[in-house]
Amino acid sequence: MSEKNILTKALTETALTRRSFLKWSAALGGTAALAGGLSYGLKAAETAAVAAAGEGKWVAAACWGNCGGRCLNMAYVVDGVVTRQKTDDSHPDSPDFPQQRGCARGRSQRMRVFGADRLKYPMKRAHWEPGGGDKSLRGRDQWVRISWDEALDIVVSEFKRITAKYGNSAVLWGTRSLALAGGYVNSWGSTSSGTWQFTGPAVIGSYSDAGVDRLELRKSKLIVMWSTDPIMASGGSPTYNYLQAKKAGAKFIFIDPYYSNSARVLADEWIPIRPGTDTPMLLAIGYVLITEDDPATNPLIDWDFIRKNTIGFDRASLPEGANPYDNYRDYVLGLDENGNRAPEGHPNFPAKTPEWAAEICGVPPEKIRSFAIEIGQTKPVAFMESDASARINSAQSIGQAFVAVGAMIGSIGVSGGGIGRTRHSTAGNVGPNLISFGRSGTVLENVDNPLADVRINNNEVWDAVLTGKYTGGVGPKKDVNIQMIYHTKGSRLQTTVGQAKGLQAMRKVEFALCQDFHLTTGARYSDVVLPVTTMWERDGYLVNPNREAAFWASKVVEPLFEAKDDDWIDWQIGLRLGVVDPNNPEISLKQQTFNRVAGATVLMADGQTTEPLVTITEADLAELGVTGTPQTGRIPILQFRDAGTYQVPRVEGDNFTYIAMKAFREDPVANPIKTATGLIELHSQALADTVSAFGWTTIRPIPAYIPAERGYEATFSDWKKKIKGPYPLQMYNKHYYRRSHSEFDNILQLREAFAQEFLMNPIDAAARGIATGDIVKITSSEGSTLRPVLVTDRIMPGVTQLPHGAWTEFDDTLGVDKAGSDNYLEAGVPTVEGHSGFNSQIVQVEKWTGPRIAPDARWPQRIVLGEA
Repeated sequence: MSEKNILTKALTETALTRRSFLKWSAALGGTAALAGGLSYGLKAAETAAVAAAGEGKWVAAACWGNCGGRCLNMAYVVDGVVTRQKTDDSHPDSPDFPQQRGCARGRSQRMRVFGADRLKYPMKRAHWEPGGGDKSLRGRDQWVRISWDEALDIVVSEFKRITAKYGNSAVLWGTRSLALAGGYVNSWGSTSSGTWQFTGPAVIGSYSDAGVDRLELRKSKLIVMWSTDPIMASGGSPTYNYLQAKKAGAKFIFIDPYYSNSARVLADEWIPIRPGTDTPMLLAIGYVLITEDDPATNPLIDWDFIRKNTIGFDRASLPEGANPYDNYRDYVLGLDENGNRAPEGHPNFPAKTPEWAAEICGVPPEKIRSFAIEIGQTKPVAFMESDASARINSAQSIGQAFVAVGAMIGSIGVSGGGIGRTRHSTAGNVGPNLISFGRSGTVLENVDNPLADVRINNNEVWDAVLTGKYTGGVGPKKDVNIQMIYHTKGSRLQTTVGQAKGLQAMRKVEFALCQDFHLTTGARYSDVVLPVTTMWERDGYLVNPNREAAFWASKVVEPLFEAKDDDWIDWQIGLRLGVVDPNNPEISLKQQTFNRVAGATVLMADGQTTEPLVTITEADLAELGVTGTPQTGRIPILQFRDAGTYQVPRVEGDNFTYIAMKAFREDPVANPIKTATGLIELHSQALADTVSAFGWTTIRPIPAYIPAERGYEATFSDWKKKIKGPYPLQMYNKHYYRRSHSEFDNILQLREAFAQEFLMNPIDAAARGIATGDIVKITSSEGSTLRPVLVTDRIMPGVTQLPHGAWTEFDDTLGVDKAGSDNYLEAGVPTVEGHSGFNSQIVQVEKWTGPRIAPDARWPQRIVLGEA
């Protein structure tokens, strides 16, 4: 039947059932989204069917991408088919009471749920057999449909076989049932937070909540956005909140290698800086503040705060027993333990002048000096960053240096000030949640992993599989023999650094398992793949998108094909392993969701006490099909379910204001922060001891600069003579419009709208004969990838950018990844506290002379086991 006839037949249908919709998509070649293919010829059929049916319902639908926004999604469902989506229109939009509106990703969720590339059935590799079979075929083998019983039996038998032969430490990653069956090896290490994971608690007691809320932000005179791009990286309303601060009179200065769209909207000034060189600039800012401060004529430093609320600023404030030259002031000024200029070779040499910093960071000395004076003279300043500058190899000192500047300029604990994170759900609106959900009450809620002490750092995980060695602290490396890899609830093969070695590791082990709803990179390289439901097919999804709102997403459609939820899979594995009690079954997801909603509390107008969020009646319990107890709360539970959202209204002067560390600022003795000394630690022996114990790097207790491995200095084979090496360009990655980390990368509409382009400066491009639109080969020490290039002066010379999260498409014939996977180029480099240094890579770039690569929006979808 021709496509024209298919559409004609569809138009004559009086109702469009889910089953028929699947058939129409299959008939159209599998390229359409099964219930969302509006751009692929199904719009007319869909519209006619909806009109004929004359009925439908808006259902609150999850937007579960990990972007930090998780905005409100509503799906219009007719006969099990989602025909339309919309976002938040639950109340009129206003600056004080903003709608939680979705982006292009959220509006593409139905393409994920109903896409023709959904995993439909349990599968195994055609050439798999116990022990792995031909493991070299992983990633390119054919797939065979199997039953759930066969799939689960294979998983359990392989787990038993491998643990019997090698022990439970041969299993990498797992679930609660596997923990009950003896445990598994896990990985560890900061990803999004970079080195702030340990620096924040040690230096300032916390960090994710060290700023102010969005209404307080409007009182700022100057907002510094250091390595942050909320339009690109923080879904929802953060940029809108910042825009209100700008309208209220705040000046914005962006410090970033790239003139981002956020800077285009908000910035009054852009200061370009090389990736991974933030610490030298921060130290030079400190130098200017110290040397040019005069309390009488040019007050730049908040001396009262420094003296009362910090420790380690100078020799007089060092803790007892500390090395006398291990203080912030002497290090910045380049002084020895006697207060004299430190000679070359001394740990404090040289003075951290703007001229010293400029050679490294690329910011002119006069700009460093004028910026330092401006932030010292302006009150109040919101001194914000996104953690991107801490996702650098060896970047241990960035956080402490950042806090030191924030402390000196008096930004901590003041109205309109604040320092710290502006990313994810705290971007532009810091503070504790006003709404808190209760506990789920799941049977397997608290399960300890017996092998919890056997943890491999993310940077070493693939090396550990390949070599059998990992770092377990100071001393010789420890032995491990990984023979089973279990990809569950995450795309670790795609999002963990060192992916090139990861692909090798996947072809080494005896068994690889993945559960997902698309053929992700981890699924493609596995032996058995289990199809899981999306959040639209599950009984409830709860999230706080920001401190003022709570979302409750309902089941939109019944599970498609043979997909099952993760908890069901875990329970079935546990039954087969004999580690869960069949007479004490896991409570349903519907009941778990209800328990959390019933236990939810909301802060009352006094800003101190809480009350239940929802009112529940016996009729509500019957309607929801759950067990529980009636209660009185702020809103009816069914109102919350149907609306999908509740948001606490805000007005200027309400009792929900948040100014981090205000009480600490006023009285640090009565209100100490959660550091070892109760003060802000510009000398932190606790941090130095913690980092040193990991076994990679010994650091000083002050923010001493450590050049990044694979950072700017590493682009030179001879730093002193400034002779470039084999990888002369820096490369870093950014979160991108078309993805949330790696999620959504299979959506053709998003691929078409937001190309996966490689950015480089015209100076670097001209030197290589490269123009916009050319395909370039980007090579690091780990391998090569291909991408079309966008040549733009919005990025610094010497710096390149590759958006994060593209699904790897390794071509065995060409020997390259064709998709522009950033982690394929990234090396796992364990340094300091074991964070992932995503933004520190050095590369060479050349024009690709091989076969022309088509735009990835035109690549075939990863469709396996399609309907006959």
